[in-house]
Amino acid sequence: MGILKEFKEFAVKGNVVDMAVGIIIGAAFGKIVSSFVGDVIMPPIGVLLGGVDFSGLAFTIQEAVGETPAVVISYGKFIQTVVDFTIIAFAIFIAVKAINTLKRKEEEAPKVPPAPSAEEVLLAEIRDLLKERK
Repeated sequence: MGILKEFKEFAVKGNVVDMAVGIIIGAAFGKIVSSFVGDVIMPPIGVLLGGVDFSGLAFTIQEAVGETPAVVISYGKFIQTVVDFTIIAFAIFIAVKAINTLKRKEEEAPKVPPAPSAEEVLLAEIRDLLKERK
């Protein structure tokens, strides 16, 4: 029973749940970026380069023989993946930069000391009264 209890404590810790949410959002973000790159960015680049479709670029090492498929180096898919990565990395950089800017502004803001509690005010009044008596 000890292992189940430890696992339950581990699984419901805030860090594990936050990490799971981050992974799910990251996967969804990756799909969005892949679609953005594949459907919005790459077609104009292909047109500018003379109608080249990057995903179809490949170098055939050995032609297909009978049932054996061809041996192909698909460098176009690699180019597509590099473009996806670059856009994702840039988007994450911008997000982290914005978060760091907000944190810096928060740190630079003048901190107002909290108002004294009722007990502190009462003690200060007693102290002042004692000083006046002397």
